[in-house]
Amino acid sequence: MLEFFKEVYYVSWADLRFMRHNILNIMISSLMSPLLYLVAFVLAVSSEDPEMYIAFVIPGIVALSSMTSSFSSTSTRMNVQRLYYRSFDEMMMCPLRPSAIVVGKSILGIIRSLISCSLIFIIGLILTPNLFVSPLFVVSLLISCFSFSLLGEAAALLAKSHQSMATFNSLVILPMSFLCGTFFAVSALPKVFQGMLYLLPLTHSSSCIRAAALGTEFPWWSFGVMIFFCVAVFLLDYYLVVKRKV
Repeated sequence: MLEFFKEVYYVSWADLRFMRHNILNIMISSLMSPLLYLVAFVLAVSSEDPEMYIAFVIPGIVALSSMTSSFSSTSTRMNVQRLYYRSFDEMMMCPLRPSAIVVGKSILGIIRSLISCSLIFIIGLILTPNLFVSPLFVVSLLISCFSFSLLGEAAALLAKSHQSMATFNSLVILPMSFLCGTFFAVSALPKVFQGMLYLLPLTHSSSCIRAAALGTEFPWWSFGVMIFFCVAVFLLDYYLVVKRKV
């Protein structure tokens, strides 16, 4: 087990160094999008109880940030390493476990996403007293960050060009950003649309993170879907690394 974590560190070392030298830019860019969403959907939306709406929407923005930050960080860096520098192919020739490669390449996305989510949640704690941190909140957030970082790996491993990555973002990530209960309650929609949205993983991440942050009844079935999605994407990444020899 110790050797596995050593290999994970070896794989993620260059990404961690990159983050260390660009930490200020990463923090600014990670906070900008969530703040814009906060302004657009809290300050610009009228509500009879703005404090309650802030408490509702902040966990949704946290869930959204867990997806966008982890996915974009992992997919963009891996895409450049594979298609431009070709350094990923060199790493593949090293005597490393495929599972260590999969986990190691997700570390940058996880850490960057946690920074973004922590900053926006701290702002939420300042704006409203209705939010709190619980063990379920931390676990749900970590699983969400890890899952979407793995999804970023899969997209980068499957992409044939930089344009392919842009297409994936437009067709998958962008729709999930606005349709998965991050800014509104999915239960308020017609049943047909609810069924469609519950097929998307961010819907379940939003439900779990919001319930844990607000102290409401926790949706364990959504938590189970998150675990299933995380395992499924991990196995896909493992397959792409082992079988396809990317």
